[in-house]
Amino acid sequence: MLTAKDIMTREVITFTPETSVAEAARALVEKHINGAPVVSGGRIVGVLTQSDLVTQQKQLNLPSVFTILDAVIPLSSSAKFEREMEKIAALTVGQAMTAEPVTVSPDTPLTAIAGLMVDRKLHTLPVVVAGQVVGIIGMEDILRTLTKG
Repeated sequence: MLTAKDIMTREVITFTPETSVAEAARALVEKHINGAPVVSGGRIVGVLTQSDLVTQQKQLNLPSVFTILDAVIPLSSSAKFEREMEKIAALTVGQAMTAEPVTVSPDTPLTAIAGLMVDRKLHTLPVVVAGQVVGIIGMEDILRTLTKG
């Protein structure tokens, strides 16, 4: 059975939280990759994907509210709205990235990886051992297994 270590890319491009959004976008485009781990102090702290950067071009949707007796009551989470505003205005990778990313270990079976990608709509999965990135798996890595054999 194939596992993450059998299909992962071992030479991983990473960003730091301080990397500028412009520099990260250039790297993703030039390297033809969907995303990259964000590392601080040698440990993974997030993932930056093309989707995170495309969010900056999105129109901000104001949360629905209703008023009662001069009180404004939001109908959705203000934390979600604030996070969306932060991503749209992001200047650094740390502001735009997805924190607490979904990761896999080198021994995670290919079937579990494919399930995670499909069920959670993920295109980039870091392979991590003790908080350190040892590889990365993209959709292309899984597709490559279909062409072998």
